[in-house]
Amino acid sequence: MDLNLVVLAGRLAAPQEIRQFESGSRLVRYLVTVRSEEPTHRVDVVPITQWDPPDEVIDIDPQPGSRLWVAGSVQRRFWSGSEGRRSRLEIVADQVCPREAEDD
Repeated sequence: MDLNLVVLAGRLAAPQEIRQFESGSRLVRYLVTVRSEEPTHRVDVVPITQWDPPDEVIDIDPQPGSRLWVAGSVQRRFWSGSEGRRSRLEIVADQVCPREAEDD
């Protein structure tokens, strides 16, 4: 059995980007920073997309530095550009919600 499930808790790195399409669909993009201590200290910036989020998610309008929980799945997106065919991994979110503050 395969399983594609991701749960992240991190901080918003930039303001959310909201796109409205002619079809009526909405897309929200986030960049979330996630710190890791093991095996070495690092900070990863993870791109998150969420299709047609509920209005309450749009209304939250989190500010950079806000804590977020994200649950979804990993997807590789492909596109062609001036440098040739490119790809990147991103998280397609099923849920995005604010995280309560905690001691760092």
